[in-house]
Amino acid sequence: MRALAARLGPSYGRVVVGYADCGTYGALDGVCDDLGIQRLPGLHCYDVFAGPSRLERFFDEQPGTYLLTDFLVRSFDRTVIQELGLDRHPELHDTYFGHYTRVVWLAQEPDEELRAQAADAAERLGLPLTVVATGDHGLEQALADLVV
Repeated sequence: MRALAARLGPSYGRVVVGYADCGTYGALDGVCDDLGIQRLPGLHCYDVFAGPSRLERFFDEQPGTYLLTDFLVRSFDRTVIQELGLDRHPELHDTYFGHYTRVVWLAQEPDEELRAQAADAAERLGLPLTVVATGDHGLEQALADLVV
């Protein structure tokens, strides 16, 4: 992030970060603070798409909620199955997912193909699927707020 911001800074009037914290546990904020730049709000992209209060409600209703975005639906085999090693060690499934109770797909651009892929992902996890159409409004608004 530091190198990219340093490279882009001279060419642009302002540099912003198009990521939420996304699991850096504050490290991204430290870099942003050091460089005097802003990033998308929230702990992760789920906050950006669904809004933090809506997410809080999901987790209050069912703490065992596993979230998917359109990106995660499309890349489920690679980002979940392969990265967690479930393709090589299916016996780890219950270790990873035994305490989840449902999958919530935060659907930015839901269509029948993505819906089928989301249903397949939930089925592979052995969990029911809930579809929540979020659209891109939250992302669009967050980006607009960054560049104003």
